[in-house]
Formats: sequence, C-alpha cells, structure tokens
Amino acid sequence: MIISLIVAMDEKGGIGKDNQLPWHIRSDLKRFKSLTMGHHLVMGRKTYETIRKPLPGRKLIVVTNNTAYHPNGCFIANSIKEAIQFADSNDETEVFIIGGGDIFKQSIDIANKMYITNIHAQVDADVFFPAIDFSSWKLIWSEVIIREEKDSFESDFKIYICNK
Repeated sequence: MIISLIVAMDEKGGIGKDNQLPWHIRSDLKRFKSLTMGHHLVMGRKTYETIRKPLPGRKLIVVTNNTAYHPNGCFIANSIKEAIQFADSNDETEVFIIGGGDIFKQSIDIANKMYITNIHAQVDADVFFPAIDFSSWKLIWSEVIIREEKDSFESDFKIYICNK
C-alpha cells in the first residue's frame, strides 16, 4: 500500500491559520477530490473539525487520543500506525495523510509519495508542514497551475516519490 501525504503549503511551509486553510485555490480543491476519491484519508481531530462531515466517496480516519470523540461516519484511531493498519486491512491501495501539522510530522518518515501544491505567497500561518529533506525524494511530476479568477494566489503542483 502506498502511503501518501497530500498538502498545500505556502513558501514558508504554512498550511493553516486558526484551523482553516489560509487561501482558496479552486483547482487545488478539485485535484484533492479527484486524487482522494475512493480512498482512506487520515487526519487529526482538528483537521476533521475544519471539514465537519464525512467526505462523499472517501473513508475518513481521525487520529485522536480522546476516547470520547466519535464523529459520525469516521473510524477513530489512536495512532498513525493504527490508522494505516485499518486502511491496509480494508484493501486500500493508497492511503492519503491530509493533516494537520502534527499528523504530517508523525507521517513524513513513513510516506512513499507526496502530492504538494506550492502556494506562491507567504501567508500568516500558525501551522506548518515539517521540513522536507528533498535528497530522499524524487520529483516525478510538476505542473504550473493557471490561476483562476477566484483563486487567492498562484500555485504549482508537484508529485514526489521516496527514493530511500
């Protein structure tokens, strides 16, 4: 099973502010939906609470230590390892880690693939993606994204695979 990280980040690695995305990039949201459709998505509790509902066509796994937390339509895991095992035991071919910052930090060393949308801006962020040692990663796809009228910023999209 492929373990993939999927993230949009600004030039300093910022991924969120006040539990929200600090931008709106319509093409990125469409790509996220297309890539993750039919797959398991692993996220922390705060990330789930920004979504607030199950996403159609995907299985959500929320990682939390709060044993009383049980959002409808989600599997609860106490660790990244448990979340990955759950996806694997349900015949998943590619599980997507979607955040937040702590979940990415715990997952970056076990990931095989990264889908990164680079936002061409520096925003006021309070959550960051962990530093990436790109010597362990090979770029296999790169695309400049044409900014749509309602997009907050210009961006590009890259796919990396782990080469370690």
